[in-house]
Amino acid sequence: MLMLYVSAVVFAAISSVSGQFPRACMTVDGILSKECCPELVSPDGQNLGVCGQTASRGSCQDLTVPDIPHNPEYPFTNVDDRERWPNKFFNRTCVCEGNFWGYNCGECRYGWAGESCDQPAPPVLRKNIKNCTVEERRRFVDALDQAKRTVHPDYIICKEHWLGLLGPNGTEPQVANVTIYNLFVWMHYYAVRDTLLGPGQPFKAIDFAHEGPAYNTWHRMHLLWLEREMQKMLGDETFALHYWDWAVGGTECDVCTDDMMGARHPLNPTALSPGSPFSRWQSVCMSLDDYNRLVTLCNGTDEGPIFRNPGGNVDRPAVRVLPRPEDVGRCLDLPEYDRFNWTRIAGGSFRNSLEGYSNPQGQYHPGIRSLHNLAHLFLNGTGGITHASANDPIFVLLHSYSDAIFDAWLRLQNSSSLTGYPEEGAPIGHNLNNTMVPFMPVIRNADVFQLSEDLGYAYDVLPRRIPSNQPLSGIEIFGVTVGAVFLVVVLVSVVSVIVRVLSCRRRQGRDGRGVYEPLVGDGGRTGRQYTGDGPVVYTDEQVKYEGN
Repeated sequence: MLMLYVSAVVFAAISSVSGQFPRACMTVDGILSKECCPELVSPDGQNLGVCGQTASRGSCQDLTVPDIPHNPEYPFTNVDDRERWPNKFFNRTCVCEGNFWGYNCGECRYGWAGESCDQPAPPVLRKNIKNCTVEERRRFVDALDQAKRTVHPDYIICKEHWLGLLGPNGTEPQVANVTIYNLFVWMHYYAVRDTLLGPGQPFKAIDFAHEGPAYNTWHRMHLLWLEREMQKMLGDETFALHYWDWAVGGTECDVCTDDMMGARHPLNPTALSPGSPFSRWQSVCMSLDDYNRLVTLCNGTDEGPIFRNPGGNVDRPAVRVLPRPEDVGRCLDLPEYDRFNWTRIAGGSFRNSLEGYSNPQGQYHPGIRSLHNLAHLFLNGTGGITHASANDPIFVLLHSYSDAIFDAWLRLQNSSSLTGYPEEGAPIGHNLNNTMVPFMPVIRNADVFQLSEDLGYAYDVLPRRIPSNQPLSGIEIFGVTVGAVFLVVVLVSVVSVIVRVLSCRRRQGRDGRGVYEPLVGDGGRTGRQYTGDGPVVYTDEQVKYEGN
């Protein structure tokens, strides 16, 4: 019996808007006490006390997180630092009054403004970048580039696994500076990464941002975070992210030009044009296998340039063409937000169709990649690598349009009742009242399941639905006919092959009985498998791994 005991140290994580690890809390005392309740200092230098208490903004209190059972696909308890976020790190934080918000209650909640945070904020307008003026495009590209180069003044990232956060001597927090945009990338990686059980023993069947009901709510919060951080960086509360309408049904990336997201390099089809500032960007958080092997986290160091080859995956013809407008329209016609078992195999689910594991009509098949997933895979590069996709700034535009589809669905289906969003039973982190990893102050999936204007932003144009009973167009009828003929040909071929195989008496088998190969192997099987040999049990004092 092999037994491994590792002493546990937990760390504090909270931000003034939502994010990770404010400098004020990342001290030895802050990490050990599991308390992050800093003093609030007003812009004119007045000390407003802990959590702004003297100004009636908030107070330091015990943090309560709903104890929602994990679904059976996650077989552990209190092993991963993201479980019941952020209780592994904090048990006391600032709890803000009214619409005040932040790690020290120094800001307003999304959608609110004014000195007392009691006035609805005028929504900023997210536009289709193709319809922006030359000046608007330039300003947006320049702002992204500035965010990539600007070290975040308030927040840092941890660069080691949570059990070693204080370093070998227990006296030096293992943290690092990070730029605003790289923190955006790091948060996506952190929500997607595997559970670290030991050297080379990751548990891979976990993802707090994909393959479940929280796909829409998590990415909505992710964009809100970046938008506000860039507003603060620019000193402009009217700044808004833009979007890329990727539902054009074409084989070209129409925003991959130097005045938008970067054209192709003239000498290297997988690189970005030197005429775009994004050609100088370096990716972070790429080496997931190395982090798993070393039981460590992405530390924000550069790991190579962005690569992209839109429509260039010759081995997968199905991902060489972007989704079509009618695909979006038919997805919007699905009445249920999500369905049992609330994962990537949930048929009839708006969320699963938009995420792209079901077709736009809601039918699941393991080989389907549509809408959001198809747009990512079409890019055929950094933007198609799940844990690292946010490195390509086109990620912002892609997900902003996905969020616009979500917003259109909320309006069309009148879904303020949260019908179809499970309170328990969904993958870990994906239930209605789960707090979203790694956003702090704590915010639940339910908190952003509302119209965009209530969160302080709007879209210039929303996608339109196509009712399921609408007649097919001539092109669609032609496509269905061709598809039917093709299916008949394939079936005839398959039957012919089966007959030939069954007629063979043997195929070079040493035992004389033959070696038969299945028509469809399991090489394309998806899913993540636990690679350890035994259960993991956690207590507040130790992590224990038991194996054979």
